Amino acid sequence: MIDAQAAVPEVPLRGDLPKTQRMEMLQDGYLRAVAAAAGCTMAKPDPDDGIDWKLSHTSESHTADCQIDLKIQLKSTWTSSPNPANGFVSVNLSNERLNLLARPNVIVHRILVAMIVPEDIAKWVEASHDIFQLRHCAYWRSVTGVQPSGEKYTAVRVSTSQIFDDIALCAIMERIGKGGAP
Repeated sequence: MIDAQAAVPEVPLRGDLPKTQRMEMLQDGYLRAVAAAAGCTMAKPDPDDGIDWKLSHTSESHTADCQIDLKIQLKSTWTSSPNPANGFVSVNLSNERLNLLARPNVIVHRILVAMIVPEDIAKWVEASHDIFQLRHCAYWRSVTGVQPSGEKYTAVRVSTSQIFDDIALCAIMERIGKGGAP
């Protein structure tokens, strides 16, 4: 007779989805949580036009328009540790993508959101009865005016002092809503 408890593996059977696609899904989940807490709606361009998401924030307190939009490019990496001592996380952007994000005169502002994830997929999420956590953290940066420095790709530094959470997103939308930049 086989013991049912003995047949349960200690390590969960994870699917064969490639790690980069899993990272995209994790950062989408992070963005969804932040946008929900900030009161934003989300739209994914279809087809993908070089921007991952467009967020909209509606408030009668905005003076430029009651509905403010923001385009977001997501990148993630496991090559940086959480809260790196050097004060930044570096992500590679194709020069074509960087040129799209860095345009100085835009109607809809754009930011880069860089997320550090654990290399071990099993450490990405933790759940208990009172909390659900995504590991590690995402940071944001406006790259307006940044020029490509590599032949095909440019390493873009994002300061870890600019944590991307609902408070930061609300502040970004408020600045844009007053006619300013992110």
